[in-house]
Amino acid sequence: MPISFEIDQRVADIARRTRTFVRDVVLSEEETCGGKVHDGPEPLRRRLQDAARTAGVFAPHVTAEWGGLGLDLRGQAVVFEAAGYSLLGPLALNCAAPDEGNMHLLERVATQEQKERYLLPLAAGRVRSCFAMTEPAPGAGSDPRALATTATKTAGGWRIEGRKWFISGADGAAFAICMARTSGGPGDAGGATMFLVDNDNPGMKIVRSIDTLDQGLFGGHSEVVFDGCEVGDDAVLGEVDQGFAYAQVRLGPARMTHCMRWLGVARRAQDIALERAADRSAFGKPLAELGMVQQMLADSEIDIETGRAVLWRACWELDQGRSAAQHTSIAKTYVSEAVNRVVDRSVQVCGALGISGDAPLSRLYREVRPFRVYDGPSETHRWAIAKRAVRAALERRAAP
Repeated sequence: MPISFEIDQRVADIARRTRTFVRDVVLSEEETCGGKVHDGPEPLRRRLQDAARTAGVFAPHVTAEWGGLGLDLRGQAVVFEAAGYSLLGPLALNCAAPDEGNMHLLERVATQEQKERYLLPLAAGRVRSCFAMTEPAPGAGSDPRALATTATKTAGGWRIEGRKWFISGADGAAFAICMARTSGGPGDAGGATMFLVDNDNPGMKIVRSIDTLDQGLFGGHSEVVFDGCEVGDDAVLGEVDQGFAYAQVRLGPARMTHCMRWLGVARRAQDIALERAADRSAFGKPLAELGMVQQMLADSEIDIETGRAVLWRACWELDQGRSAAQHTSIAKTYVSEAVNRVVDRSVQVCGALGISGDAPLSRLYREVRPFRVYDGPSETHRWAIAKRAVRAALERRAAP
């Protein structure tokens, strides 16, 4: 089946409504709070999501069965980019991390009872969630096989013990999807299980909010301790010992949705730079007529268009039901670095204005830098890309 760059009319309409909604509603809310929502008030989230429902753009990624618009990944790529033009756009559409990835995972893996209990309120925006995977060193990070948190079978279910950190959105989340080791030990390729843990479980405690470079994720990033955390057998998400496989169900698309949202940030930064270059004069000419500024503007356009192309290719593969491991790694690596370059160039074009708080570029700069770390640092993806490329080359050479 050929890859098509045609945008379905329904998707185009939703994207158009999203752009209008972000411009008319969300950007003013972002300006009021400065895009800093690690400890954002719940009324802000509710107000934005109510407005998104009214605009007909709420939950574009969720199937119609659970109250969403049912877009595939290629459709999401168009709409999420439009939402990402504002730091609060994804929150408003209820397609921000980590909730968006958790909804996808629950739709694919959860039992019907679990979907009713966890997915339904999450998709409706009545609650938030978190995904408890990352651990302090030497635990799970770029290498998930280092998972050290354990879950031990008990007469009534399971007891979870361990420490997680950098758990995005944990503060105020109604539940966590916790990854714990049910067999083997740190370094083993299997033996992980996912558990649904309610926020009122006395064995799960947030011990601190982590001060981070970015501040635009609702609920921030927390360190969470599981100490004698008792859950029932009905808390197991999917099958026991299959957690690493389910993580790939979540992480492949989640990496792409990160790219979608941050491409919106890049587009906004470039628009600010273009406007400044057209309006500001130096040495007797508008900046836009100076060769070095033109190069920066052109390189940013190239980065945005190329990033979008590799993203859409990966989304097409995922929509076809393929693993798309190589192309999702390529897209995540390229887009995360391209977005950083675009925002950096925009700051440079705008000069003192770009560094100041009078323009949002300094805030955008802080937000996009962690993208090169989140969902696998660029170095880990390059390692995986190279391994797959070498393996494919050897297979081609060995083929008759």
